[in-house]
Amino acid sequence: MNTVKATLMSGMEVARALTRIAHEIIERNKGADKLVLIGIHTRGVPIAERLAGLIGEFEGVRPPLGKLDITLYRDDLSEIALQPVVKKTEVAQVHGMRIVLCDDVLYTGRTARAALDALIDLGRPAVIQLAVLIDRGHRELPIRADYVGKNVPTSRQEIVKVKLAEVDGADGVDLLELT
Repeated sequence: MNTVKATLMSGMEVARALTRIAHEIIERNKGADKLVLIGIHTRGVPIAERLAGLIGEFEGVRPPLGKLDITLYRDDLSEIALQPVVKKTEVAQVHGMRIVLCDDVLYTGRTARAALDALIDLGRPAVIQLAVLIDRGHRELPIRADYVGKNVPTSRQEIVKVKLAEVDGADGVDLLELT
């Protein structure tokens, strides 16, 4: 059992970070035109949904949403399960669009790399950007997020656990000690 070492973000801080990220997305993309938000299963999906809602509030136009399953694109598939659980990918138009991939935590960069591979198989976007709630460092691949809710320096003996109401019943981010 892993023990909670610290609370990194409260529910209010998660909401505040997502609001800031939504403003940054609008600013960098000069509005919501040709913008598509795609969440990486599991917690990236509600993050994308919340960001799309916020952008819709601020711009008057809610960008389209997508859900991306990267299971079969993972480079550790043979190590994680004999029968991987594949979720549904629901992505409409990507060709020529400005894609913002959304995920909860950026760590090694391997999930983002798998998501890029999966997305490119669906078409050729004009640009792909990455939005994450937490960037904890320890990159194994040369991948950097364009939008970050919070940078959290961690050790490899720690786990960052993002909780979202849509999946976990409440919002927050905890730092766990591996035991």
